[in-house]
Amino acid sequence: MRNTVRYPVEGSNALWQIYKTVSFWKVVKNFAVIQISRYTPFLKLKNWLYRTFLGMEVGEDTAVALMVMMDVMFPELISVGRNTIIGYNTTILAHEYLTDEYRLGRVIIGDNVMIGANSTLLPGITIGDGAVIAAGSVVNRDVAPGAFVGGNPIRVIREGVDMTPPRGRLVEADEAAEAPEDDTSTILH
Repeated sequence: MRNTVRYPVEGSNALWQIYKTVSFWKVVKNFAVIQISRYTPFLKLKNWLYRTFLGMEVGEDTAVALMVMMDVMFPELISVGRNTIIGYNTTILAHEYLTDEYRLGRVIIGDNVMIGANSTLLPGITIGDGAVIAAGSVVNRDVAPGAFVGGNPIRVIREGVDMTPPRGRLVEADEAAEAPEDDTSTILH
C-alpha cells in the first residue's frame, strides 16, 4: 500500500472541490514554473526553479529531462536525490483526486536512480538508491534500493543493480583514440 493521507469530501467529487484543498494562485504559479521547466534545456536552471519556486528537494547533478511533469498542486511533496536521471515525459504525482476523497503522499526518489521515459510515479512511493525504472512504467508501490523494475503496474525484473557511478579517471575521447608513439609493430591500413 502506498503511503498516502486520505481526506474525505462531502457533496460533489473531490476534484470539483479542488480550490477548497489548494489555493488557485498556488496552482497558477506552480503551473507557470513547471511549464518553463519542462521546456528549458538548462539542467541547473531547471533544478533551481524547482527548489526556489516549488519548494522541492533536488540533489546535485540530478538531470530532469525535457517534458517531465511535476505535480502541479503539491510539488513540495516531491524530493529527488543526487545524481538521478528522470526521463523524458515522466509524470510525478503527489496527489490523487477521487469521487469521495483526495489523497496526498510524498514521493521520495533516492540517489543514483534512473527513471525511464514516459513513466508515471504515483503519490506515496519511495524509490531506493540506485534503482532503475524501465521506460513506460507505472510506479504504484515502493521500489527497493538497487532494484530494476518495469511494467504497468511495476514488477521486479532484477535485484541488486548497481547504478553507482564508476570510479576512476575519465578518459577524453581524443586521448583514448591516440595510438602509442613508438609502436612500429602495429600497421594501420
